[in-house]
Amino acid sequence: MISTREWALAGGPDGSAKLAARAWAPTEGEPTWLAVLAHGYGEHLGRYHQVAEDLCAAGAVVYGADHRGHGKSSGERVLIDDYAGVVEDVHRVVAQARTAYRTIPLVLIGHSMGGMIAARYAQVYPESLQALVLSGPVLGRWTAAERLAAATEIPDDPIDPAVLSRDPEVGRAYMADELVWHGPFKRPTVEALLTELERGNASGTVGSLPTLWVHGSEDALVPISDTRVGIEGLAGEDFTARIFPGARHEVFNETDRGEVLAEVIRFAHRFTD
Repeated sequence: MISTREWALAGGPDGSAKLAARAWAPTEGEPTWLAVLAHGYGEHLGRYHQVAEDLCAAGAVVYGADHRGHGKSSGERVLIDDYAGVVEDVHRVVAQARTAYRTIPLVLIGHSMGGMIAARYAQVYPESLQALVLSGPVLGRWTAAERLAAATEIPDDPIDPAVLSRDPEVGRAYMADELVWHGPFKRPTVEALLTELERGNASGTVGSLPTLWVHGSEDALVPISDTRVGIEGLAGEDFTARIFPGARHEVFNETDRGEVLAEVIRFAHRFTD
């Protein structure tokens, strides 16, 4: 059994914005590790409830927040003009989590755009983490964003739910979710994302920080070939890669999700045993 809590966390440069924060905790026993989640573009942390439950069952307490402009957080929908601010928002979540759990190891888990944010967090605040997990991360380059930036007009093409998972129910739930953004990318967001990729590429390795990269071999949204560009510069002395055959973009929602989560949990338990 787990308990869940939601609250408004101050965000933005002057603290006037509101981030919709969440926490999941086991109702019995003390957690042995802390997981902080960073979700992907256009979605929200509520889509990670099952992931959080699985992590709690493996001894974790889980924190996270909807990014600015996403889900229940304040701000114009999916508008991010500088991802450095989102990295600072994640730091606010980490600081909040650390008020309650000061000493247990912290594993930052980022998916897709959240993988880019998590990687940048690890570069900016390496002393805050014991480990980093990147799921289908936007790293190095993202050719889809490059094409959008070069277009005279950004097309109003929503993400095809079929690219998310081989499980059709995942796509149906995604399309029916009113907190998911189903509109086009916004040019300032695309430009800010490309800028943040350049910052990440220029910042180099995470050194000795243990890092796990998980990715679907059939990820058409964030191709492995794009991500490898960033991984080659980011990976440090303790790096593990696991590519799941046939899996699409959302490996945590795939038909073999149990195997994916087991990989993440085995990795996290290195720091708790």
